This record gives sequence, C-alpha cells and structure tokens, in this order.
Amino acid sequence: PCRTTMSLEWLMDWSWSLDGLRDFIATGIQSFRDCDATALATVACLLVLFVWYCYHVGREQPRAYATVNALMQSAEANGVQNGYVYCPSPECVRCTHHDGLNQKLYHNLQEYAKRYSWSGMGRIHKGIREQGRYLNSRPSIQKPEVFFLPDLPTMPYFSRDAQKHDVELLERNFQTILCEFETLYKAFSNCSLPQGWKMNSTPSGEWFTFYLVNQGMCVPRNCRRCPRTYRLLGSLRTCIANNVFGNACISVLSPGTVITEHYGPTNIRIRCHLGKCPAGWLITCGGLPPCLGAG
Repeated sequence: PCRTTMSLEWLMDWSWSLDGLRDFIATGIQSFRDCDATALATVACLLVLFVWYCYHVGREQPRAYATVNALMQSAEANGVQNGYVYCPSPECVRCTHHDGLNQKLYHNLQEYAKRYSWSGMGRIHKGIREQGRYLNSRPSIQKPEVFFLPDLPTMPYFSRDAQKHDVELLERNFQTILCEFETLYKAFSNCSLPQGWKMNSTPSGEWFTFYLVNQGMCVPRNCRRCPRTYRLLGSLRTCIANNVFGNACISVLSPGTVITEHYGPTNIRIRCHLGKCPAGWLITCGGLPPCLGAG
C-alpha cells in the first residue's frame, strides 16, 4: 500500500508539472504575439550578437596576461634581451625587472584622470590593461620592451616633416653640439672611463653614452659640461623630459663595434639621431639602411 500511495503522488506531481509547463508555454506564446515587431527584431539581434560573442570567446586560446617582470624572466636566464645584452643597472627601467610596473602605470593613469578627465584615455587604458599580450605575443615591427600603446602607425623611419621645427633647430646647431662633444671626448685619452660616461654592454666593441637627460631626469653634472647643448634641448617643442621614456645623450661607438638589433622601451616616442658619421658606418631600422650624413 505504501508503494501504491507513492506512485499515485508521483503521478499527480508529474501531471501538475506538465500543466504548469503547458501554461507557461501558452503564456509565452501569447506574450510573443502581443510584442511589437521592432522589439522582437531588437531582441533577435541581441541574441545573435550574444551567440557570436560566446563562439568567438570559445575559439580563443586562453592567455596568461603576465606582468612585464614575468615576461623578462626567460631573457634573464640567457643574459640576452631581444638579441641585446642588457645592462645591469638597477635604475634602468628597460633592463631591470620591476615588480608591479603595470599596477604603477594604472595608478598614475587614475591620478591623471582624477585631475583632468578620462576623455581620450581609452587607448592608454587598453594598453596598460593588456601589456602582457602586447609585449609577449604580438607579431609586429613594433616590439618595445616596457610599454606598448596599441593602434599607433608603424614605420621604420619618420620623415623630417614629422618634427620639422625640432629637426631644423638641431641641424642649425650641429656645430655647437659637435664643439662641446669634442671637448668631452678629449678625456678619452686616458685608459679609465671618463667621469659622466657610461659603457653599454655589446657583443663586440665598445659603446659609450654621456647622458644629459636619463629616463626623464636631468643629469646636472653632465649638463654643466654641455651648457649650450642642454639649453638647446630646452628649446625643442617635443623633447620628452618629464617621464622615464625621455632620453638625450651623446653616443659613441668605437671602431668595429656592432650593436645587435634591439628595440626601445616604448613605441610612443620618436628617436632622433644627429650623427657624425665616418665612412662605412650605418644604422638600420626594420632591415632598411637609411641615408645619413654628418649633422
């Protein structure tokens, strides 16, 4: 009797469930008939977009968006970064592994937005949020080592017209810069590295730099030794001198020096070379040799 009672109760519950389901379907059909055609079309479009989004996300391989610090660990094992032997300086933002760099960038962006506005900051926000993907796996001629800003045009060289005012100003003052450099270079008659100069690590040869602005910071002692060149930097309209991507230096390569192909720390700046070029010397970018002359 107990089993019979349980069977009857189960059948009654099942019958009630079918009735409820039938009523629910009938109500839904009636509501569908009462809906406006425009509303139905909108809902249909939204459903199609949702299905497409789910399909697109499902096809993507999962990626771990690592920090800049994590991306550089494999390079550290071999002592090479982008084919370039990196420097051991603890102050170098490009070669030193900074924990939490992305968090610091995002914090600074938030502070800027609070003071001014988020307007126009979407691309920068996207760049900071997805640095791991951009720095690690993006097939592009632009492969900076610290910060990549998406959607910037890519080209090996920019024409003089891109920064016409500053380029012409530097060219007019080439002899002034050269004169101060030659005074500095006389110190290389001694065997030891002269004060103010740094030696960069290269596979072969010697590469020396004398910074006036290093990672956005003025180097006072060096600037006092090149006062006219430093004043000239202050008159440039587009010289970066207030963040870690700003550099201005005198760069010297000894005969026979070869610098392995490498990339700068970011793609948001344009580097200007004002060269004193001996015969047989050249610099390539993107595999293309430019035509460079003195000044």
